[in-house]
This record gives sequence, structure tokens and C-alpha cells, in this order.
Amino acid sequence: MTHANAPAAAPRSTLVVTAHAGDFVWRAGGAIALAASRGEKVTIACLTFGERGESAKAWREGKELEEIKAIRRAEAEKAAAVLGAEVRFFDAGDYPLTATPELTDRLVEAYRATQPDVVLTHPVEDPYNGDHPAANRMALQARVLAQAIGYPGEGEIIGAPPVFYFEPHQPEMSGFRPEVLLDVTEVWETKREAMECLGAQRHLWDYYTDLAVRRGVQLKRNAGPNLGLPHKTMAEAFMRPYPQIAKELA
Repeated sequence: MTHANAPAAAPRSTLVVTAHAGDFVWRAGGAIALAASRGEKVTIACLTFGERGESAKAWREGKELEEIKAIRRAEAEKAAAVLGAEVRFFDAGDYPLTATPELTDRLVEAYRATQPDVVLTHPVEDPYNGDHPAANRMALQARVLAQAIGYPGEGEIIGAPPVFYFEPHQPEMSGFRPEVLLDVTEVWETKREAMECLGAQRHLWDYYTDLAVRRGVQLKRNAGPNLGLPHKTMAEAFMRPYPQIAKELA
């Protein structure tokens, strides 16, 4: 029974730690849009704009560094708004993305401020882009530090939110196994709209559309025949670095 004067429960919170301005859209845009559609709070900790390593089109057009950063920031803000998320920019510099005590403190602050129920970030391996494993290490370290009552910084300590690694661009080269398949069919058009906000990486629009179709096929194959899934199911894949906690196997 709910008492009339009882405080409303805080909405669930998701924290996404992403190396570059586009990563959260390609790899987890569906998960973000799903959470937002349920009224949950989603915060994106965007460590860099991807200004040096993931903005080749702008460099070829002769744009300067600060102009490129502004372009990527505007793209990411627009995409996050489409998905229903808030994005925080750390401007830590890419290629390479380097951990510093200041950056760690800022990430711990983000954890404590958002009190996440779920964390999404990059997997441990990516031989093609060292910024992605660097973001992974920082995300996991900050999660542990944010739990430590003795670690200095503002905000309340957090619990131990489950972590999901989103799929890298070259999964077969990065030790990635699709352990969790998330049905994002109902928000697919939202994700596609967010992808199309990223004009600097237009070449990836169709790649990640095709990937969602393939993961959707795998989802249906593993779901069994009685779930009423649509003919064209779209999905995203994730891994879990920590054990799943459960009271029953399902």
C-alpha cells in the first residue's frame, strides 16, 4: 500500500561512459532511447569530442581543431536530445585519451551525482582504437572509487550498479561475445534519427543499421517462437563483466 504523503520513488538512472561524441549513439542508442521512453534518467559522460581521430571529414574540409570540436559537440547534443538523454562533455582530448587524476575525480563525481542503476561503457579490448579501452578502464575505476566512503569528492557514495559493455565496431577482433541481446525495435526509428545527427560519420549510418538487423535475427533465434516478435526485429548486443544477480534462473 502506498501512503498519500510518501515521497515519489526516484526514476531509475543510467550512466553511459563513452570515449567519443558518436560512440554512445552507434553502440547504445537503442538502450538509451528505451530507458528514456520509460521515464528513466539517462546521463552520458562524453569524455572527448572525437575531434582528432573520428572527424576525418571535417579535417579534409580544412576546418580547425576548435571548429571541429564545436561541430562534434553540436552533433552529440542533438543526438542525445533525440534519444532523451542528458550529455556532459569532459573535453579530455582524444588520440590518445589519457587518464589523469582530475579526469578520474570528474568521473567519480558523475557517478555520485547520477547514482546509476545501470552503467554502459566500452569493452576491455579494441586493437583499432586505444581510446575505447582507456574509457573502459576509467569507467570501471571510477565506479569502484565512487563506492569508497573514504574517497574524497562531493555526493553520496554509490552501490554496485551492473555494467554492460556495448558492442565495438570490430567485435570479432575485440573479444566481444553477444551475451545480452536487447530488443530495440520499438525505438529503432528514434535511434536512426539520432544516428543521422552525426554528419561527421555519415558512413556509419548504414553499417549500424545492418548490425541491428543481424542482432535482431539472433535475438529471435534465441527467444523462442512464442514472444510475438515483429518480422523485422532490431537489437543491440552487450556483454557483462560482472556476475548477474538473480533469485531464479530465467
